[in-house]
Amino acid sequence: MNFFIEGLQGSGKSTLVNKIAKKYPDNTVFREGDYSPVDLAWCAYVTEEEYQALIDKYRDIRTMIEEKSHSENDHKIICYTQVITDIPGYHKDLEQYEIYNGRCAFSAFKNIVFSRYKKWNGNNMVFECALFQNIIEDMILYRDASDQEIMELYNELAQVLRDRDFRVLYLETDNIADSISVIRKERSDHNGNEMWFPLMLEYFDSSPYAQKRGVSGEEELLKHFAHRQELELRICSEAFPEKVSVLRSKKYSDRDL
Repeated sequence: MNFFIEGLQGSGKSTLVNKIAKKYPDNTVFREGDYSPVDLAWCAYVTEEEYQALIDKYRDIRTMIEEKSHSENDHKIICYTQVITDIPGYHKDLEQYEIYNGRCAFSAFKNIVFSRYKKWNGNNMVFECALFQNIIEDMILYRDASDQEIMELYNELAQVLRDRDFRVLYLETDNIADSISVIRKERSDHNGNEMWFPLMLEYFDSSPYAQKRGVSGEEELLKHFAHRQELELRICSEAFPEKVSVLRSKKYSDRDL
């Protein structure tokens, strides 16, 4: 059995991943930034030519980059956030080669996502926010896609995955504002300075979705999260009706698992 752990930021996905990993110790866990057979979060997707240029540009850490690089057909995938370096601009530079946030044409984006899911035929894997979060954020915030367009994408993806053995465990958040408040405190430094939320807010405020509508700020971000959760639950019920278990965020028991 494979598991996709899904839900909004702050819903407790990492905790649930740990519980599932403990319950099924033979399963391999894939978190954001790992080299995953299906997801490319926090990974640079580059051509061989681009790869050679990058390792030449960052020759001082070439070996470190090579250790976190993987070949797929005519591309290289670099798990760049796993390269620990203080070289100025390195992470920002590599970030531009991610496939999300409208960085490539939709046809290319869809082809990359679908081709990797088509090739995936693994067992005993646990994926953290690989199925919904990054794809849906890209579609809503950077491609201004309608709910119906996103549903059509996932109905098509469901057909690709129809013979795969997996379960989606979706953590539904009852109070999104409270959940975000908790994660803001958890992801602060030892002096109480928030590390995650300002970046999340900047990510939302600067998106084409927010810019086009002239919206910004915490309240609008929470509205976006509420919309996203509603849409993700719809995808669960319509695209993957036999493969989803919806759990109440932080209120489920071990028996529910």
